[in-house]
Amino acid sequence: MTEKLRIGVAGVGTVGASLVRILQQKHNELAERCGRAIEVVAVCARDKNKDRGCDLSNVEWFDSPDALAASDLIDVYVELIGGEDGVALSSVSIALDAGKHVVTANKALLAKHGVALATKAEATGCILNFEAAVAGGIPIIKTMREALTSNHVTRIYGILNGTCNYMLTRMENEGISFEDCLADAQRLGYAEADPTFDIEGNDTAHKLAILTSIAFGTLISTDNIYMEGITKITNADIEAAGELGYRIKLLGVAQRTASGIEQRVHPTMVKKGTPIAEISGVTNAVAIEADIVGQLVLSGPGAGGDATASAVSGDLCDIAKSGAGHQHAPALGKPVAQLEPYVRAKMRAHEGCYFIRLSVHDHSGAFASIANRMAQENISLQSIVQRKSEKDGDDESQQIILITHETNETSIKSALANIDGDGHLSAAAQMIRIES
Repeated sequence: MTEKLRIGVAGVGTVGASLVRILQQKHNELAERCGRAIEVVAVCARDKNKDRGCDLSNVEWFDSPDALAASDLIDVYVELIGGEDGVALSSVSIALDAGKHVVTANKALLAKHGVALATKAEATGCILNFEAAVAGGIPIIKTMREALTSNHVTRIYGILNGTCNYMLTRMENEGISFEDCLADAQRLGYAEADPTFDIEGNDTAHKLAILTSIAFGTLISTDNIYMEGITKITNADIEAAGELGYRIKLLGVAQRTASGIEQRVHPTMVKKGTPIAEISGVTNAVAIEADIVGQLVLSGPGAGGDATASAVSGDLCDIAKSGAGHQHAPALGKPVAQLEPYVRAKMRAHEGCYFIRLSVHDHSGAFASIANRMAQENISLQSIVQRKSEKDGDDESQQIILITHETNETSIKSALANIDGDGHLSAAAQMIRIES
């Protein structure tokens, strides 16, 4: 058996403490499987005296992540600090420059600096692993980077944020409002005190950008993602979707099109009974569509100490095995020099079916005018549902639900703008894409 793999962990919070416990409890088993022992020899954390539920008595303590990353005591630097810049970026860069392998769970860092860090890793002959950065405990990076090498991926999509999925699940099951559901999510620790990053889609977008690069062999591009959060989703939307046989999920979607790669994050209606529609609570799921394997769906815990630490420990085991003679794939699936420039598809030309909810003044001729505006844009309707009326002061509004046949977003937005201009709407129109 070769020499042990010496690990330095920066950030011993929930994930870091779980990682230390896993590596200590499974020390002998991992050594047998990996061909060498894996041992945490150094950590960096703010409070040395805090009880973290793991044994840190025999490790070296560092006050600075940068100092830990540069230390000759370690072979692998594990970054669990978070943040796209600052000490997370500097310490990972220092580790790679010093010829040390890196494992990180930091999706924001990779979404912004992943190409530069992968370039640095290649130059120094180091491994950069980041399974835990996307979908927590789901081994989606390894699956795409290694197991599906012979496949030509055409589309990848999924539920990549547990906070949003938890909220949409509760809104559907319990009929509670978005605001009340968010307050509960914050109280239970599923949402941050400032939940903007989750509910506006930024977290999903970072993860999607990483998946897109590996799926399609392109440079990472976070600036070219169409993004909508779930803040405008109402109980009326969820109820109407349910009546029509759909559920609303916040999806990240990336696919090849004739005009380039389309990346989008937005609320989406998916048919009940499909694998993605049945994912509830904080669970994540990723679906891959490819020419050989067809469709592959992976689901599991998208966050949490043990789930994330499981992914980190898997990355460490791969590094341990690489030292025992096993080959390892490039960080982004291909060497950086072989990655293609990202070409953004024309999002407004996106084609698909749409759910539209209109609050319409109960005036004569309103419905005929709406139908005419849709026809002017060559939008064909597959179903029309008129729901119970709602009082808005002295005005009584009718709720009209439209499901279109396949059309493009430019036509939908043009029709809705004209309908609004005609003065028929008592509230802003709601449009949600339907994913097949």
